[in-house]
Amino acid sequence: MEILAFGVQSDEKPLIEKAFEGRHEVRCLDVFLSGDTAPIATGYEAVSTSVNCALGHRVLQTLAAGGTQLVAQRSTGFNNIDLDVAERLGMTVARVSSYSPYSVAEFAWTLGLAVNRRIVRASNRTRDFDFRLEGLMGRDMHGRTAGVVGTGKIGEAFARIAHGFGMKLLGWDIAENPECVALGMTYVSKERLLAESDLVTLHVPLMPETQHLIDAEALRMMKDDVILVNSSRGGLIDSQALVAQLREGRFTGVGLDVYEAEAGLFFLDKSLETVEDDTLARLVTFPNVLVTSHQAYYTRDAVGQIVDATAANVLDYTEGRRSQNVLVPRS
Repeated sequence: MEILAFGVQSDEKPLIEKAFEGRHEVRCLDVFLSGDTAPIATGYEAVSTSVNCALGHRVLQTLAAGGTQLVAQRSTGFNNIDLDVAERLGMTVARVSSYSPYSVAEFAWTLGLAVNRRIVRASNRTRDFDFRLEGLMGRDMHGRTAGVVGTGKIGEAFARIAHGFGMKLLGWDIAENPECVALGMTYVSKERLLAESDLVTLHVPLMPETQHLIDAEALRMMKDDVILVNSSRGGLIDSQALVAQLREGRFTGVGLDVYEAEAGLFFLDKSLETVEDDTLARLVTFPNVLVTSHQAYYTRDAVGQIVDATAANVLDYTEGRRSQNVLVPRS
């Protein structure tokens, strides 16, 4: 069987080809799956998609009409796929239920430390041979409070690093993680976590219940000098409300690896175009905000695990097996 993989990055392509070698043929495209590109999949029984591919009603109908029966998503998140429509069309949908949590946790810390110690500003200055220290003062993480919103595998990995810094740990989740409790984490209400934390990091999935979990009210609960990090899903934060708070001079720093309207922007070169998203354009102008393009997962270790799991999902499909990665089973 030949698989059509959408949204493949150049660094990712050799890993995908190696994972499928000797199993199935795979054709890699750098374009993302959308209403305009879906017809390319005509004749392919299986397609592989990335998190910024849009699989709504129209796209899924086009895929099904062209003979596609399997969607193998190369990510843990699947909020970009209309699972109800896929089920009605008799399609199988699988994802990667887990991969290296350290990739995202370490990058979340990279963002937090970078905004705390003004690394981007310092780097830009020294490129111009400006070696002044004014405006670069940060603060120790040791002895301060890290609030971890979502304490699954990634949240736990983040908490272990925070513990290594000697930080107090607060957690919020629907269930306590015994490993986090063993680190000394205290589980509290979301309101208390936001009010008491010096650093807030988000590690929960995006679903209707968590859409704009960090809204205007939640942002007002936080300390004026808090560091806010989001390396999970952009829709967790109300971006316009965040801009409003930043305009008031609040927050030591904000590190965002995701953005709620990133589809059609992230993973693409828009440097020669006019970006019409006023909220994103405003966010990147704040000197205490660092925006990266959804790269937290992007390590050789994590991507290798993702593509290996994707290849295994395709093999399970062809051999009639069902694993924990299946979101919509074969009808």
